[in-house]
Amino acid sequence: MADPAPQTGEHLVRVDGRRLRLTNLDKVLYPETGTTKGEVIDYYTRVASVLIPHVTGRAVTRKRWPEGVDHDPFFAKDLERGAPSWIPRRPIEHSSGSKEYPLVQDVPTVVYLAQVASLELHVPQWRFTRDGDRGPADRLVLDLDPGPGVGLAESALVAGWARSILTGMGLEPYPVTSGSKGIHLYAALPPHQTPDAASALARELARAIEADHPDLVVSTMRKTDRAGKVFIDWSQNNGAKTTIAPYSLRGRPHPTVAAPRTWEELDDPDLAQLTFTEVLARLDDGDDPLAPLGYRAGGRDADDGPLAAYISMRSAGRTPEPVPDNPLGAAPTSGAPTFVIQEHHASRLHWDLRLEHDGVLVSWAVPRGVPHTSERNHLAVMTEDHPMEYASFEGTIPTGEYGGGTVTIWDAGHYELEKWRDDEIIATLEGSAEGPLGRVRLALIRTGGSGQKSSWLLHRMKTDAAGRPQPAGAPVEPERHDGEDAPPALPGGGATRETGRSGSAPFASGTLRPMLAVTATPGIARADAARWGAWVEMKWDGVRALGVWDGERLRLCARSGNDITSKYPELTAVDLGLGPQPAVFDGEIVALDDRGVPSFPLLQRRMNLSATREIAAEAPRTPVHWYLFDLLSHEREDLASRPLSARRALLEVLTTASADSVVVPPVFDDVAAALATSREFGLEGVVVKDPASGYRRGIRSESWLKVKLTRTQEVVIGAIRPGRGLRSGSIGSLLLGVPGPAGLEYVGRVGTGFSDAALARLDELLTPLRSDENPFVGIPDADASDALWVRPEVVGEVEFAEFTPGGILRHSRWRGLRPDKSPDDVRRET
Repeated sequence: MADPAPQTGEHLVRVDGRRLRLTNLDKVLYPETGTTKGEVIDYYTRVASVLIPHVTGRAVTRKRWPEGVDHDPFFAKDLERGAPSWIPRRPIEHSSGSKEYPLVQDVPTVVYLAQVASLELHVPQWRFTRDGDRGPADRLVLDLDPGPGVGLAESALVAGWARSILTGMGLEPYPVTSGSKGIHLYAALPPHQTPDAASALARELARAIEADHPDLVVSTMRKTDRAGKVFIDWSQNNGAKTTIAPYSLRGRPHPTVAAPRTWEELDDPDLAQLTFTEVLARLDDGDDPLAPLGYRAGGRDADDGPLAAYISMRSAGRTPEPVPDNPLGAAPTSGAPTFVIQEHHASRLHWDLRLEHDGVLVSWAVPRGVPHTSERNHLAVMTEDHPMEYASFEGTIPTGEYGGGTVTIWDAGHYELEKWRDDEIIATLEGSAEGPLGRVRLALIRTGGSGQKSSWLLHRMKTDAAGRPQPAGAPVEPERHDGEDAPPALPGGGATRETGRSGSAPFASGTLRPMLAVTATPGIARADAARWGAWVEMKWDGVRALGVWDGERLRLCARSGNDITSKYPELTAVDLGLGPQPAVFDGEIVALDDRGVPSFPLLQRRMNLSATREIAAEAPRTPVHWYLFDLLSHEREDLASRPLSARRALLEVLTTASADSVVVPPVFDDVAAALATSREFGLEGVVVKDPASGYRRGIRSESWLKVKLTRTQEVVIGAIRPGRGLRSGSIGSLLLGVPGPAGLEYVGRVGTGFSDAALARLDELLTPLRSDENPFVGIPDADASDALWVRPEVVGEVEFAEFTPGGILRHSRWRGLRPDKSPDDVRRET
């Protein structure tokens, strides 16, 4: 088939306010697939938001194929003479003279590069400094390149070995299938690493893996040594070298992509490189596995400075706060860095802790202030960086402006820094002579998320920096202002349905019925949030748990009504500090991974245990937290008819002195921002709520709207298909159904996502349920031909891309068992 004739017309388009001239959109750049330049531009436009975080601030070297991938390419370092003047650029001296490299930090620049057929974008592992010099290395990269006779499967095996070493060093690696033959591993580096140091580290890492696995790994540069082995190319950390950027196309016969992947995907024996259409489909489902690496080193250009968020949220003249013109922050000061703690009487009283760092005040909102004893940890939520001028600010921010309310300085002074990492900060703060803080050593520990709105614990250390016992301080007390409201309180009266009049009687499962959310699209959720007044909570990847508190101990009830008290002794066998009065709470039990992010697969280690000895052994290895978001009753009064905002206010009061395992996550006031945060940290999605709504027990109410980023479906297991090959003698796949009007409607099978432990547990559960009866309605003969039927009593959960028109799950992947659900609870997700 002849190539289509290229379109010679020109199209003037406007992209984010920039005018661009696009030409030859019908020109075929990938002859084997017929992929045109127009499709390439469309791809780069759609991935720009996830591509830019990995290339911004870096010198971009391009590999161009203006005549298509069946012709020879050429490398481009200098920006073309005819390139738009608005594209920022930075010079780098070479032996042949200075070259102007483009900086890719916005969508118009990405579109321009695609227009000139820059199919491949290559970048170093450092960013330019504010002064235009080469900055430190901020990422480590390992290129796992399979030699003749080996492929992706072997590269994935080596990636797993490298992961074990890197995580042991405190470096979290992220895999990217390169779009060519192998796999790239990226890990964020601590600050102030030189490219030489990063290269040396990568080399030693490669040598260590080669020493442990000489039959499969080689780290030397000799190509003659690579047959049958995976070459770990450590040299790409050299400051003069580059690596293909994540989400970049490749100039191969097919339009493959350097595609970020999950570690679970690397376990799949059918792992393959992804094409651009497959990557777009994943992004449409909200799947960006590399999001946590993101802007890690942060470009410091004027459009992306550390104070850009602060400035965008304030207007000079409308607030007495300092609003600088320059978003880059101040030059670092000499001497000990400063801190300030401000008491902020906004919609909710809180304290703002601000530490000088890199020319700005890095800031946290602390609802309960600095803990006065090492026995208590207080929640701290990171906010936007503030300008240095804010250290002396006191005044009243007008109502209606961001943070409206009165700000006073609670204490201020200098601090001595011991450690500053993106997940842990330790410092000794010394306040003013007349201030209430004194001298105190504090630690901030990140527990979830990153950047703005990430969750931290503020901890008062038991000892000072020299190891001497540190005295306790005075409890934080707010300064009262005329007209200030008292803490929220609700009138008493009535008996609580769940606890009876005594507040301590055993609960009846029929009365502890959680309120449920309706599935909605982001557009519907944004529209309702605008009508209600936005109230957005994260959808945590855990299991629902209602808790009855008797003043000393907690009893837990699953959504199914089952008593799960004994499963989580760290919550139920201790005093959680929820006050002396009986209360009933609604929340989610979660297990946090190494990044502080809730992980449903990790929680599986706890959910399926019932023996006391097993629970006691696993609890220290996989601790859980109880994330609270609602309060159903207090002091024997049913609060269900009260508005959510009032219930939440009292919930925050009751958890003021709660144990560390009890968390009240923050509420967002912007649906788009909450969805972006959820996507960044790989969470399930968000729940948008009407703050005026009551609590409707057992009702799926449109006052709560869940917006999922990852599509999941609860399923009933109806059959096993025997395994083959490596799974011979075990479970190959599970046949799944969802209850419908005619019975258990067949929805397909799942054969990926299983760990060895999960397969063993499934075999243990399903073998006693073997049956001669087919439980499904509508199962095709081909799927039923070798099925081993089981009684449909076990519920699990899968991730999937979509339902086919025939109602079958596409690209399903096992997430885990749902012992908290019964088959009657399962319904088809819309």
